[in-house]
Amino acid sequence: MSRQQHPGTALPRCPVACRSAAAFAVALGLGAFSIGITGASASTSGARHDGAPISERVVTMPGAVAPGPAKYNRVRVLEVGSPKAKNVLVLEPGTSAGAAYFRLVAEAIAQRLPGWQVWSIDRRENALEDHSVLDAYLAGTRTQQQTFDYYLGWLSDPHRQRRFTAPTNDAVAFARQWGMNVAIGDLQRVVQQAKRLRGKVVLGGHSLGGSIATAYATWDFDGRSGGDDLAGLVLIDGVSSPGVPISVDDANTRLQQLSTSSPFIDLIGLGLPWSAGVFNALGSSAVLRAPDAPSITYGWKLFPPMLKPPVLPTNKAQYGYALDAKTGPPALKLVQMHIGELAPSGEPRGWHNNGITPVERAAAAFAGIKGMDGTSWYHPQRLTLDAAAVNGGIANPADTVLDVHATHGTNLHIPIYAFAAALGNTFVLDGATALATQSKIPPSKVTLVNRADTYAHCDPLTASPNRNDFLQTVEPFLHAIAS
Repeated sequence: MSRQQHPGTALPRCPVACRSAAAFAVALGLGAFSIGITGASASTSGARHDGAPISERVVTMPGAVAPGPAKYNRVRVLEVGSPKAKNVLVLEPGTSAGAAYFRLVAEAIAQRLPGWQVWSIDRRENALEDHSVLDAYLAGTRTQQQTFDYYLGWLSDPHRQRRFTAPTNDAVAFARQWGMNVAIGDLQRVVQQAKRLRGKVVLGGHSLGGSIATAYATWDFDGRSGGDDLAGLVLIDGVSSPGVPISVDDANTRLQQLSTSSPFIDLIGLGLPWSAGVFNALGSSAVLRAPDAPSITYGWKLFPPMLKPPVLPTNKAQYGYALDAKTGPPALKLVQMHIGELAPSGEPRGWHNNGITPVERAAAAFAGIKGMDGTSWYHPQRLTLDAAAVNGGIANPADTVLDVHATHGTNLHIPIYAFAAALGNTFVLDGATALATQSKIPPSKVTLVNRADTYAHCDPLTASPNRNDFLQTVEPFLHAIAS
Protein backbone atom coordinates (compact mmCIF):
# COMPACT_ATOMS: atom_id res chain seq x y z
CA MET A 1 0.00 0.00 0.00
CA SER A 2 1.49 3.33 -1.02
CA ARG A 3 1.55 5.99 1.65
CA GLN A 4 -0.83 8.27 -0.16
CA GLN A 5 -3.54 5.67 -0.51
CA HIS A 6 -6.25 5.35 2.10
CA PRO A 7 -6.84 1.70 2.98
CA GLY A 8 -10.52 1.98 2.24
CA THR A 9 -10.06 3.37 -1.26
CA ALA A 10 -8.49 0.32 -2.84
CA LEU A 11 -10.58 -2.69 -3.72
CA PRO A 12 -9.32 -6.07 -2.55
CA ARG A 13 -7.48 -7.86 -5.32
CA CYS A 14 -7.43 -11.59 -5.95
CA PRO A 15 -6.83 -13.92 -8.89
CA VAL A 16 -9.42 -14.05 -11.66
CA ALA A 17 -10.61 -17.42 -10.41
CA CYS A 18 -11.76 -15.93 -7.13
CA ARG A 19 -13.18 -12.61 -8.33
CA SER A 20 -16.74 -13.80 -7.99
CA ALA A 21 -15.98 -15.26 -4.60
CA ALA A 22 -14.30 -12.13 -3.36
CA ALA A 23 -17.13 -9.91 -4.43
CA PHE A 24 -19.84 -12.09 -3.02
CA ALA A 25 -17.88 -12.33 0.19
CA VAL A 26 -17.44 -8.62 0.41
CA ALA A 27 -21.14 -8.39 -0.05
CA LEU A 28 -21.56 -10.75 2.83
CA GLY A 29 -19.60 -8.50 5.05
CA LEU A 30 -19.46 -4.87 4.13
CA GLY A 31 -22.80 -3.59 4.70
CA ALA A 32 -25.75 -5.69 4.99
CA PHE A 33 -29.25 -4.85 4.45
CA SER A 34 -31.23 -3.21 7.00
CA ILE A 35 -34.59 -2.36 8.06
CA GLY A 36 -35.15 1.25 7.57
CA ILE A 37 -37.33 4.20 8.02
CA THR A 38 -38.96 5.68 4.96
CA GLY A 39 -40.16 9.16 4.18
CA ALA A 40 -38.61 12.59 4.42
CA SER A 41 -38.21 12.30 8.15
CA ALA A 42 -39.13 9.60 10.62
CA SER A 43 -38.23 8.44 14.09
CA THR A 44 -38.18 5.36 16.21
CA SER A 45 -37.56 4.71 19.85
CA GLY A 46 -36.84 1.69 21.91
CA ALA A 47 -33.45 0.72 20.50
CA ARG A 48 -31.61 -0.45 23.60
CA HIS A 49 -28.07 -0.89 24.79
CA ASP A 50 -27.60 -2.43 28.23
CA GLY A 51 -31.30 -1.85 28.90
CA ALA A 52 -31.35 1.92 28.37
CA PRO A 53 -33.71 3.39 25.75
CA ILE A 54 -31.89 5.16 22.93
CA SER A 55 -33.72 7.40 20.52
CA GLU A 56 -33.20 6.84 16.78
CA ARG A 57 -34.37 9.11 13.99
CA VAL A 58 -33.85 9.06 10.25
CA VAL A 59 -33.87 12.63 8.97
CA THR A 60 -33.64 13.73 5.35
CA MET A 61 -31.75 16.96 4.74
CA PRO A 62 -31.26 18.95 1.53
CA GLY A 63 -28.05 17.98 -0.23
CA ALA A 64 -25.77 19.90 -2.52
CA VAL A 65 -26.98 20.67 -6.02
CA ALA A 66 -25.22 18.09 -8.16
CA PRO A 67 -25.54 16.25 -11.49
CA GLY A 68 -28.69 14.15 -11.67
CA PRO A 69 -32.39 14.50 -10.89
CA ALA A 70 -33.33 16.84 -8.06
CA LYS A 71 -34.76 13.92 -6.07
CA TYR A 72 -31.18 12.78 -5.36
CA ASN A 73 -30.08 16.17 -4.02
CA ARG A 74 -30.67 15.01 -0.49
CA VAL A 75 -28.83 13.19 2.26
CA ARG A 76 -30.34 10.93 4.89
CA VAL A 77 -28.93 10.93 8.39
CA LEU A 78 -29.39 8.30 11.09
CA GLU A 79 -29.47 10.31 14.31
CA VAL A 80 -28.87 8.34 17.51
CA GLY A 81 -29.17 9.84 20.97
CA SER A 82 -31.30 12.41 22.73
CA PRO A 83 -32.56 15.16 20.40
CA LYS A 84 -31.81 17.55 23.28
CA ALA A 85 -28.09 16.71 23.27
CA LYS A 86 -26.12 19.68 21.93
CA ASN A 87 -22.91 17.95 20.85
CA VAL A 88 -22.80 15.89 17.66
CA LEU A 89 -20.38 13.29 16.32
CA VAL A 90 -20.96 13.10 12.55
CA LEU A 91 -19.74 9.84 10.97
CA GLU A 92 -18.99 9.10 7.29
CA PRO A 93 -19.15 5.44 6.15
CA GLY A 94 -16.48 3.74 4.06
CA THR A 95 -16.35 2.09 0.67
CA SER A 96 -19.67 0.43 -0.23
CA ALA A 97 -20.94 1.11 3.29
CA GLY A 98 -24.05 2.82 4.64
CA ALA A 99 -25.13 4.70 7.74
CA ALA A 100 -26.58 1.74 9.61
CA TYR A 101 -23.29 -0.03 10.22
CA PHE A 102 -22.48 2.71 12.77
CA ARG A 103 -25.73 2.04 14.60
CA LEU A 104 -24.49 -0.20 17.42
CA VAL A 105 -21.45 1.87 18.33
CA ALA A 106 -23.56 5.03 18.04
CA GLU A 107 -26.00 3.67 20.61
CA ALA A 108 -23.14 2.85 22.98
CA ILE A 109 -21.61 6.34 22.62
CA ALA A 110 -24.97 8.02 23.16
CA GLN A 111 -25.59 5.99 26.30
CA ARG A 112 -22.17 6.70 27.80
CA LEU A 113 -22.14 10.37 26.80
CA PRO A 114 -25.74 11.63 27.15
CA GLY A 115 -24.69 15.10 26.02
CA TRP A 116 -23.80 13.71 22.59
CA GLN A 117 -25.75 12.60 19.55
CA VAL A 118 -24.19 10.49 16.78
CA TRP A 119 -25.27 11.33 13.23
CA SER A 120 -24.36 8.77 10.57
CA ILE A 121 -24.38 9.77 6.91
CA ASP A 122 -26.31 7.74 4.32
CA ARG A 123 -24.91 9.09 1.07
CA ARG A 124 -27.16 9.99 -1.87
CA GLU A 125 -26.27 6.87 -3.89
CA ASN A 126 -28.21 4.75 -1.40
CA ALA A 127 -31.44 6.26 -2.69
CA LEU A 128 -31.01 3.97 -5.74
CA GLU A 129 -31.50 0.82 -3.67
CA ASP A 130 -34.59 -1.41 -3.76
CA HIS A 131 -35.42 -2.55 -0.23
CA SER A 132 -38.98 -3.59 -0.97
CA VAL A 133 -38.68 -7.37 -0.61
CA LEU A 134 -35.93 -7.21 2.02
CA ASP A 135 -38.15 -5.05 4.20
CA ALA A 136 -41.01 -7.49 3.67
CA TYR A 137 -38.77 -10.39 4.69
CA LEU A 138 -37.76 -8.75 7.94
CA ALA A 139 -41.39 -7.86 8.55
CA GLY A 140 -42.31 -11.54 8.15
CA THR A 141 -44.38 -11.24 4.96
CA ARG A 142 -41.82 -12.86 2.64
CA THR A 143 -39.85 -16.05 3.14
CA GLN A 144 -36.10 -16.29 2.94
CA GLN A 145 -36.38 -18.29 -0.29
CA GLN A 146 -38.69 -15.71 -1.89
CA THR A 147 -36.30 -12.94 -0.92
CA PHE A 148 -33.27 -14.81 -2.21
CA ASP A 149 -35.02 -15.61 -5.50
CA TYR A 150 -36.04 -11.99 -6.03
CA TYR A 151 -32.56 -10.54 -5.59
CA LEU A 152 -30.10 -13.31 -6.51
CA GLY A 153 -31.83 -16.56 -7.44
CA TRP A 154 -32.59 -15.38 -10.97
CA LEU A 155 -28.84 -15.18 -11.69
CA SER A 156 -28.86 -18.97 -11.97
CA ASP A 157 -32.46 -19.15 -13.20
CA PRO A 158 -33.09 -16.25 -15.62
CA HIS A 159 -36.66 -17.43 -16.31
CA ARG A 160 -37.96 -16.22 -12.97
CA GLN A 161 -40.66 -13.64 -13.62
CA ARG A 162 -40.51 -11.60 -10.41
CA ARG A 163 -37.02 -10.33 -9.87
CA PHE A 164 -34.96 -7.34 -8.87
CA THR A 165 -34.23 -4.78 -11.60
CA ALA A 166 -31.28 -2.45 -11.31
CA PRO A 167 -30.99 0.88 -13.15
CA THR A 168 -29.03 0.77 -16.40
CA ASN A 169 -25.74 2.63 -16.77
CA ASP A 170 -27.37 5.08 -19.16
CA ALA A 171 -30.14 5.83 -16.69
CA VAL A 172 -27.64 6.76 -13.96
CA ALA A 173 -24.85 8.22 -16.10
CA PHE A 174 -24.96 11.35 -13.91
CA ALA A 175 -23.54 9.29 -11.03
CA ARG A 176 -20.18 9.23 -12.83
CA GLN A 177 -19.80 12.73 -11.39
CA TRP A 178 -20.74 11.85 -7.82
CA GLY A 179 -17.25 12.29 -6.47
CA MET A 180 -15.60 13.98 -3.51
CA ASN A 181 -16.97 17.41 -4.39
CA VAL A 182 -20.55 16.10 -4.23
CA ALA A 183 -19.93 14.10 -1.03
CA ILE A 184 -18.35 17.11 0.68
CA GLY A 185 -21.20 19.36 -0.43
CA ASP A 186 -23.74 16.98 1.09
CA LEU A 187 -21.67 16.60 4.25
CA GLN A 188 -21.47 20.37 4.67
CA ARG A 189 -25.26 20.54 4.89
CA VAL A 190 -25.22 18.00 7.70
CA VAL A 191 -22.42 19.73 9.60
CA GLN A 192 -24.17 23.09 9.33
CA GLN A 193 -27.37 21.52 10.69
CA ALA A 194 -25.42 20.05 13.61
CA LYS A 195 -23.87 23.46 14.35
CA ARG A 196 -27.34 24.91 14.83
CA LEU A 197 -27.58 22.96 18.09
CA ARG A 198 -24.85 25.29 19.43
CA GLY A 199 -22.73 22.49 20.85
CA LYS A 200 -19.47 20.92 19.65
CA VAL A 201 -19.35 19.17 16.27
CA VAL A 202 -16.78 16.41 15.72
CA LEU A 203 -16.38 14.75 12.33
CA GLY A 204 -15.32 11.12 11.97
CA GLY A 205 -15.14 8.40 9.39
CA HIS A 206 -14.39 4.71 9.01
CA SER A 207 -12.20 3.37 6.19
CA LEU A 208 -12.79 5.57 3.11
CA GLY A 209 -14.89 7.71 5.43
CA GLY A 210 -11.62 8.68 7.12
CA SER A 211 -10.44 10.12 3.81
CA ILE A 212 -13.72 11.98 3.37
CA ALA A 213 -13.44 13.36 6.92
CA THR A 214 -9.87 14.48 6.21
CA ALA A 215 -11.02 16.07 2.96
CA TYR A 216 -13.80 18.02 4.72
CA ALA A 217 -11.53 19.26 7.49
CA THR A 218 -9.04 20.58 4.92
CA TRP A 219 -11.56 21.65 2.22
CA ASP A 220 -11.59 25.19 0.91
CA PHE A 221 -15.06 26.73 1.22
CA ASP A 222 -14.55 30.08 -0.49
CA GLY A 223 -11.35 30.75 1.40
CA ARG A 224 -12.54 29.22 4.64
CA SER A 225 -11.42 25.82 5.94
CA GLY A 226 -13.94 23.09 6.72
CA GLY A 227 -11.99 22.51 9.91
CA ASP A 228 -13.30 25.84 11.19
CA ASP A 229 -16.68 24.12 11.60
CA LEU A 230 -15.27 21.32 13.74
CA ALA A 231 -14.11 20.70 17.29
CA GLY A 232 -12.29 17.46 16.53
CA LEU A 233 -11.53 14.71 14.02
CA VAL A 234 -12.06 10.95 14.58
CA LEU A 235 -10.31 8.61 12.12
CA ILE A 236 -11.33 4.94 12.39
CA ASP A 237 -8.91 2.76 10.44
CA GLY A 238 -8.87 5.27 7.59
CA VAL A 239 -7.21 8.58 6.74
CA SER A 240 -5.82 10.59 3.86
CA SER A 241 -2.13 11.14 4.39
CA PRO A 242 0.14 13.60 2.60
CA GLY A 243 2.54 11.83 0.28
CA VAL A 244 2.43 11.08 -3.43
CA PRO A 245 -1.06 11.90 -4.79
CA ILE A 246 -2.44 10.53 -8.02
CA SER A 247 -0.76 12.06 -11.07
CA VAL A 248 -2.52 14.24 -13.62
CA ASP A 249 -1.99 11.61 -16.30
CA ASP A 250 -3.43 8.84 -14.13
CA ALA A 251 -6.37 11.01 -13.14
CA ASN A 252 -7.19 11.79 -16.77
CA THR A 253 -6.83 8.15 -17.79
CA ARG A 254 -9.16 6.95 -15.06
CA LEU A 255 -11.70 9.64 -15.87
CA GLN A 256 -11.68 8.50 -19.48
CA GLN A 257 -12.19 4.89 -18.43
CA LEU A 258 -15.04 5.91 -16.14
CA SER A 259 -16.80 7.75 -18.97
CA THR A 260 -17.56 4.45 -20.72
CA SER A 261 -17.98 2.11 -17.74
CA SER A 262 -20.47 1.67 -14.93
CA PRO A 263 -20.64 4.63 -12.56
CA PHE A 264 -20.32 2.20 -9.68
CA ILE A 265 -17.71 -0.11 -8.21
CA ASP A 266 -18.25 -3.76 -9.12
CA LEU A 267 -16.89 -5.75 -6.18
CA ILE A 268 -17.84 -9.10 -7.68
CA GLY A 269 -16.71 -8.55 -11.24
CA LEU A 270 -19.97 -9.82 -12.78
CA GLY A 271 -21.10 -6.48 -14.14
CA LEU A 272 -23.69 -6.29 -11.32
CA PRO A 273 -22.50 -3.58 -8.91
CA TRP A 274 -25.52 -4.04 -6.63
CA SER A 275 -24.98 -7.75 -6.02
CA ALA A 276 -22.38 -7.36 -3.28
CA GLY A 277 -24.66 -5.29 -1.09
CA VAL A 278 -27.64 -7.52 -1.77
CA PHE A 279 -25.71 -10.67 -0.92
CA ASN A 280 -24.69 -9.17 2.39
CA ALA A 281 -28.27 -8.10 2.99
CA LEU A 282 -29.53 -11.62 2.57
CA GLY A 283 -26.85 -13.08 4.81
CA SER A 284 -27.29 -10.64 7.67
CA SER A 285 -31.10 -10.61 7.57
CA ALA A 286 -31.16 -14.42 7.59
CA VAL A 287 -29.14 -14.38 10.81
CA LEU A 288 -31.77 -12.13 12.38
CA ARG A 289 -34.82 -13.96 11.02
CA ALA A 290 -33.78 -17.63 11.03
CA PRO A 291 -30.36 -18.03 12.68
CA ASP A 292 -30.53 -21.81 13.13
CA ALA A 293 -32.09 -22.73 9.77
CA PRO A 294 -29.88 -24.40 7.12
CA SER A 295 -28.12 -21.91 4.86
CA ILE A 296 -29.84 -21.49 1.48
CA THR A 297 -26.74 -20.07 -0.18
CA TYR A 298 -24.58 -23.06 0.79
CA GLY A 299 -26.17 -25.23 -1.89
CA TRP A 300 -26.49 -22.51 -4.54
CA LYS A 301 -24.40 -23.37 -7.57
CA LEU A 302 -23.01 -19.83 -7.85
CA PHE A 303 -21.92 -19.66 -4.23
CA PRO A 304 -18.13 -19.18 -4.02
CA PRO A 305 -16.33 -22.29 -2.75
CA MET A 306 -13.86 -20.15 -0.80
CA LEU A 307 -16.72 -19.10 1.49
CA LYS A 308 -18.17 -22.54 2.12
CA PRO A 309 -17.57 -24.22 5.47
CA PRO A 310 -16.60 -27.90 5.31
CA VAL A 311 -20.11 -28.88 6.45
CA LEU A 312 -23.65 -27.62 5.86
CA PRO A 313 -23.99 -24.58 8.17
CA THR A 314 -26.87 -22.70 9.72
CA ASN A 315 -27.53 -19.17 8.49
CA LYS A 316 -25.68 -17.88 11.52
CA ALA A 317 -22.68 -20.15 10.95
CA GLN A 318 -22.47 -19.36 7.23
CA TYR A 319 -22.43 -15.63 7.89
CA GLY A 320 -19.89 -15.92 10.70
CA TYR A 321 -17.61 -18.23 8.72
CA ALA A 322 -17.50 -15.88 5.72
CA LEU A 323 -16.74 -12.76 7.76
CA ASP A 324 -14.52 -14.04 10.54
CA ALA A 325 -10.90 -12.90 10.38
CA LYS A 326 -9.69 -16.50 10.78
CA THR A 327 -11.82 -18.22 8.15
CA GLY A 328 -12.69 -15.44 5.71
CA PRO A 329 -10.39 -15.19 2.67
CA PRO A 330 -7.44 -12.76 2.89
CA ALA A 331 -8.85 -10.66 0.04
CA LEU A 332 -11.78 -9.74 2.31
CA LYS A 333 -9.95 -7.97 5.12
CA LEU A 334 -12.02 -4.94 4.17
CA VAL A 335 -15.08 -6.48 5.84
CA GLN A 336 -13.80 -8.84 8.49
CA MET A 337 -14.36 -9.06 12.24
CA HIS A 338 -13.25 -11.40 15.04
CA ILE A 339 -16.46 -13.37 15.41
CA GLY A 340 -15.85 -16.97 16.48
CA GLU A 341 -15.82 -20.43 14.93
CA LEU A 342 -17.99 -23.31 13.75
CA ALA A 343 -19.54 -25.38 16.50
CA PRO A 344 -17.81 -28.74 17.04
CA SER A 345 -20.90 -30.73 16.04
CA GLY A 346 -24.45 -30.46 14.76
CA GLU A 347 -26.40 -30.81 11.49
CA PRO A 348 -26.67 -28.21 10.20
CA ARG A 349 -23.56 -26.96 11.94
CA GLY A 350 -24.02 -24.02 14.29
CA TRP A 351 -21.74 -21.22 15.40
CA HIS A 352 -19.76 -20.56 18.56
CA ASN A 353 -19.11 -16.92 19.49
CA ASN A 354 -15.66 -16.53 21.02
CA GLY A 355 -14.47 -13.26 19.47
CA ILE A 356 -14.98 -9.64 20.40
CA THR A 357 -17.83 -9.33 17.85
CA PRO A 358 -20.62 -11.92 18.32
CA VAL A 359 -22.17 -12.94 15.02
CA GLU A 360 -25.52 -11.49 16.12
CA ARG A 361 -23.92 -8.06 16.46
CA ALA A 362 -22.17 -8.41 13.12
CA ALA A 363 -25.49 -9.13 11.44
CA ALA A 364 -27.42 -6.49 13.36
CA ALA A 365 -24.91 -3.78 12.46
CA PHE A 366 -25.20 -4.51 8.77
CA ALA A 367 -28.90 -5.32 8.70
CA GLY A 368 -29.74 -1.96 10.21
CA ILE A 369 -33.29 -0.62 10.09
CA LYS A 370 -36.14 -0.56 7.59
CA GLY A 371 -35.14 1.10 4.32
CA MET A 372 -31.57 1.82 5.43
CA ASP A 373 -28.78 -0.72 5.68
CA GLY A 374 -25.11 -0.83 6.49
CA THR A 375 -23.98 -1.14 2.92
CA SER A 376 -24.08 0.88 -0.28
CA TRP A 377 -25.20 -1.19 -3.26
CA TYR A 378 -24.02 1.52 -5.64
CA HIS A 379 -20.70 2.98 -4.54
CA PRO A 380 -19.57 5.68 -7.01
CA GLN A 381 -16.26 4.97 -8.69
CA ARG A 382 -15.65 8.70 -8.85
CA LEU A 383 -15.67 9.04 -5.06
CA THR A 384 -12.93 6.45 -4.70
CA LEU A 385 -10.93 8.02 -7.53
CA ASP A 386 -11.10 11.50 -6.03
CA ALA A 387 -9.89 10.25 -2.66
CA ALA A 388 -6.50 9.65 -4.28
CA ALA A 389 -6.08 13.43 -4.69
CA VAL A 390 -7.03 14.50 -1.15
CA ASN A 391 -3.36 14.07 -0.13
CA GLY A 392 -3.81 15.04 3.49
CA GLY A 393 -5.13 18.44 2.44
CA ILE A 394 -2.00 19.43 0.54
CA ALA A 395 -2.65 20.99 -2.86
CA ASN A 396 -1.44 19.01 -5.87
CA PRO A 397 -1.80 19.14 -9.70
CA ALA A 398 -4.57 16.51 -9.79
CA ASP A 399 -6.88 18.77 -7.75
CA THR A 400 -7.96 20.72 -10.80
CA VAL A 401 -8.55 17.61 -12.89
CA LEU A 402 -10.72 15.96 -10.25
CA ASP A 403 -12.36 19.07 -8.78
CA VAL A 404 -10.91 18.37 -5.33
CA HIS A 405 -10.46 21.38 -3.03
CA ALA A 406 -8.68 19.90 0.00
CA THR A 407 -5.99 22.56 0.33
CA HIS A 408 -5.96 23.65 4.00
CA GLY A 409 -3.93 20.71 5.26
CA THR A 410 -1.52 22.95 7.16
CA ASN A 411 -4.26 24.96 8.87
CA LEU A 412 -5.94 22.43 11.14
CA HIS A 413 -6.42 23.60 14.73
CA ILE A 414 -8.44 20.75 16.22
CA PRO A 415 -7.62 17.62 18.26
CA ILE A 416 -7.25 14.38 16.30
CA TYR A 417 -8.15 10.83 17.33
CA ALA A 418 -7.00 7.84 15.23
CA PHE A 419 -7.70 4.13 15.74
CA ALA A 420 -5.66 1.59 13.78
CA ALA A 421 -7.11 -1.87 13.01
CA ALA A 422 -5.76 -4.61 10.76
CA LEU A 423 -6.45 -3.04 7.37
CA GLY A 424 -5.25 0.49 8.00
CA ASN A 425 -2.50 -0.68 10.33
CA THR A 426 0.14 1.90 11.25
CA PHE A 427 -0.66 3.82 8.04
CA VAL A 428 -3.61 5.35 9.87
CA LEU A 429 -1.50 6.42 12.85
CA ASP A 430 1.27 7.75 10.60
CA GLY A 431 -1.29 9.68 8.56
CA ALA A 432 -2.88 11.22 11.64
CA THR A 433 0.55 12.15 12.95
CA ALA A 434 1.45 13.76 9.62
CA LEU A 435 -1.78 15.80 9.65
CA ALA A 436 -0.96 17.04 13.14
CA THR A 437 2.68 17.76 12.36
CA GLN A 438 2.02 19.80 9.24
CA SER A 439 -0.48 21.94 11.16
CA LYS A 440 1.66 22.13 14.31
CA ILE A 441 -1.01 20.48 16.45
CA PRO A 442 0.73 19.55 19.73
CA PRO A 443 1.09 15.86 20.65
CA SER A 444 -1.14 16.43 23.67
CA LYS A 445 -4.01 17.02 21.24
CA VAL A 446 -3.43 13.80 19.27
CA THR A 447 -4.77 10.44 20.49
CA LEU A 448 -3.35 7.38 18.71
CA VAL A 449 -4.73 3.90 19.46
CA ASN A 450 -3.00 0.93 17.83
CA ARG A 451 -5.00 -2.30 17.74
CA ALA A 452 -3.79 -3.47 14.33
CA ASP A 453 -2.77 -6.85 15.76
CA THR A 454 -6.05 -7.60 17.52
CA TYR A 455 -8.85 -5.78 15.66
CA ALA A 456 -10.12 -6.54 12.18
CA HIS A 457 -11.28 -3.65 10.02
CA CYS A 458 -14.92 -3.62 11.18
CA ASP A 459 -14.41 -4.68 14.82
CA PRO A 460 -14.33 -1.07 16.11
CA LEU A 461 -17.94 -0.66 14.97
CA THR A 462 -19.30 -4.03 16.06
CA ALA A 463 -17.35 -5.39 19.05
CA SER A 464 -19.28 -5.91 22.28
CA PRO A 465 -19.26 -2.61 24.21
CA ASN A 466 -17.51 -4.04 27.26
CA ARG A 467 -14.69 -5.34 25.01
CA ASN A 468 -14.53 -2.52 22.48
CA ASP A 469 -11.28 -0.58 22.76
CA PHE A 470 -12.45 1.98 20.22
CA LEU A 471 -15.45 2.81 22.37
CA GLN A 472 -13.36 2.89 25.55
CA THR A 473 -10.80 5.30 24.06
CA VAL A 474 -12.99 7.59 21.94
CA GLU A 475 -15.26 8.26 24.94
CA PRO A 476 -12.66 10.27 26.92
CA PHE A 477 -11.60 12.05 23.70
CA LEU A 478 -15.16 13.27 23.12
CA HIS A 479 -15.72 13.99 26.80
CA ALA A 480 -12.69 16.30 26.85
CA ILE A 481 -13.94 18.19 23.80
CA ALA A 482 -17.35 18.81 25.36
CA SER A 483 -15.90 19.90 28.71
